[in-house]
Amino acid sequence: MMRWRVTVQESDAAAVYALVTETGFFSKSEQQIAIELVEETLSMGKESGYEFVFVDMPGKPGSLLGYTCYGPIPDTVSSFDLYWIAVSPRQQRTGLGSALLIETERLALQQKASRMFVDTSGREQYTPTRNFYERSGYQQEARLIDFYAPGDDKVIYAKTL
Repeated sequence: MMRWRVTVQESDAAAVYALVTETGFFSKSEQQIAIELVEETLSMGKESGYEFVFVDMPGKPGSLLGYTCYGPIPDTVSSFDLYWIAVSPRQQRTGLGSALLIETERLALQQKASRMFVDTSGREQYTPTRNFYERSGYQQEARLIDFYAPGDDKVIYAKTL
């Protein structure tokens, strides 16, 4: 039985690290950032500006199936960023990613969000990710050429909630 939760737990830093490593999509520095966001939320709470949605199997250590990290963009009235969405390779193509995104958008709307932004890579490896956002109603707003590295563009999507 899957459990959905929004409360960050001490064990989440290790679980998030394991999950983002398992996906094979994220660099070592990105994996470290994922952990840092969890740790910052644990130490600062709401003041961190980060919110999470986790799906796991209760009572099974290391059973994180997927998660999102999102939050309001500082100095905007109602724009939010989706900082992270990651789903275990075992759960990909089951609808869990879409369910996580829908729940994240619902929670952001409760916090008065009007638009959600998401950045991703323009590399070929990320074609399924970009297709996922487009299927979920996100529109490409910008493409910053060679942003991450030569040949690795930053693609910015947005959706009106």
